[in-house]
Amino acid sequence: MACGSLAGTALVGASPASAGGARRAEVIAPGVEYRDFDLGAAHGVTHAHLVSVDLDNKHVRIGLLRPRAVAARGTVSQLADAGGALAGINGDFFHISETQHPGVAVTGSAVGPEIADGRVLKAAVPRGQRFGPALPSGTTTEDVLGVGPDRTARLDRLTLSGSVSTPEGVWRLGGLNQYALPVGSIGAYTSDWGSTSRARATCGTDSSRSAPCSTDTYEVTVKGDQVVATAGKPGSGTIPAGTTVLVGREAGARQLRKLFKGESVRVEHHLAAASGAAYAFAVGGFPVLRHGAPLAGLDNTATAVRTAVGIGSGGHRLLLLALDGASKYRSGLTVAELASELRKLGATEGFNLDGGGSSTLVVRKPGKSAVSVLNHPSGGAERAVANGVGVFSAS
Repeated sequence: MACGSLAGTALVGASPASAGGARRAEVIAPGVEYRDFDLGAAHGVTHAHLVSVDLDNKHVRIGLLRPRAVAARGTVSQLADAGGALAGINGDFFHISETQHPGVAVTGSAVGPEIADGRVLKAAVPRGQRFGPALPSGTTTEDVLGVGPDRTARLDRLTLSGSVSTPEGVWRLGGLNQYALPVGSIGAYTSDWGSTSRARATCGTDSSRSAPCSTDTYEVTVKGDQVVATAGKPGSGTIPAGTTVLVGREAGARQLRKLFKGESVRVEHHLAAASGAAYAFAVGGFPVLRHGAPLAGLDNTATAVRTAVGIGSGGHRLLLLALDGASKYRSGLTVAELASELRKLGATEGFNLDGGGSSTLVVRKPGKSAVSVLNHPSGGAERAVANGVGVFSAS
């Protein structure tokens, strides 16, 4: 069958249990198809919603669903409609609560890196500061699902590379638009961050999200490669375009205290891919399937409603999968079962995204002006999330 047919690729080799109750694929747009079906799992039957995207079709592209700021949230349907998406699912785990540090604002920002339309928006928080289930062995908060300008999807790792050049020397940059900075580091905040307080960045440690906030902090505002303001603690408010706010904790704070108004400071940063590839889109999460094999040691005990992405056809097909949260299906899948099901659907690479109450899949049916939520969010209504994977018309 043609490459654009889900029936001819994504369900090839699927067991009857995996494809049970599958409906005929519905064409949403050229290169984009939707299907829903039952999945038989160890803890009962669950229901899956799947959007298949043919990346070889020049009329479709993948992009980041996101609110207007890194430190903000929106429902998947809101983000999809605002961006004119054809379909989408929720994305990365995010800073959803802050019970450990009373009075500190919840930022709503994602755990991992973000790239939208080729522009780097943020880098990854330290492993101990993340939200979500335990990471599989050998994975990190820097792991991403990405699609490059070559229209090929990959799993990769994006590491922040940055510096702060000053009269006192060149210092390493430890964070970019993150809700948590490594201990002893300096983080950069740009207009992409938004107006939310930056105080949370200096709370917790690299190994403990609940550790106290640092008492040794400092902030420096740089505009036009020159220091224009300093402060004894992280602030809040909109950051103008062309301005960078540097936030330091512990050793990073002590470095920033050496700077004074009028001094020359140059801040540079980018995300370096482990593969060396360039990305037009990237979102965080964690791998569960690589080269056709599930990662070793995946959890096979805890079940949940889940969202994931599979990559097939050598990076030229993307499978966006979200489980249904209706009460009769809420047993969901384990992470190990999720990896297995992605492989049965034709994926060679699999990437787990935020699940539970966040799991949402939306589609804009032909002739409609807005998307519809096609699964049932387990909380009874859509949850506001940090980002998502969007399918857009490229024509």
